[in-house]
Amino acid sequence: MSIESILFTAASIMAVIMGLIAVFVRQKAAKRPLTLPKIIIPPVMMSTGALMYVFPYFRLTPFEIGEAIVMGLIFSIVLVVTTRYEEKDGRLYVRQSRMFPVILIGLLVLRIILKAILSLSISPGEIGGMFFLLAFVMIVVWRISMFIHLQTFNKQQIKSL
Repeated sequence: MSIESILFTAASIMAVIMGLIAVFVRQKAAKRPLTLPKIIIPPVMMSTGALMYVFPYFRLTPFEIGEAIVMGLIFSIVLVVTTRYEEKDGRLYVRQSRMFPVILIGLLVLRIILKAILSLSISPGEIGGMFFLLAFVMIVVWRISMFIHLQTFNKQQIKSL
């Protein structure tokens, strides 16, 4: 077994573990109202991962950047469309969805399949760079959608006073 296949397997296992952690974190977060810091902090913290591009091993071609962005946008549509909001006590909450864990695991499985296919022609570093960019785009678009919902809700709250 080559080092690259071991790393691929380890990365796939870690992706599943991180996905499961994300499911639990989202379910706990749904119990607290949506706030601007809760929307902004995850993508800001995740953005530090872009430091990987300092190293040539992770750098992407313009075509790979485009592919990752397009796939991130497609994946984000699933999250944006399936995220529901509810008002409780004058605050906005993200409604817990039974489909969220299924969608997240489905996206992870699709990611692993795509990673396996791409690993035949693209180096592990480039794949890592592509999937980081894909995830980052997906999260940023989803969080922008949350921000828009929060702003709309806040404007409606002010008008109703």
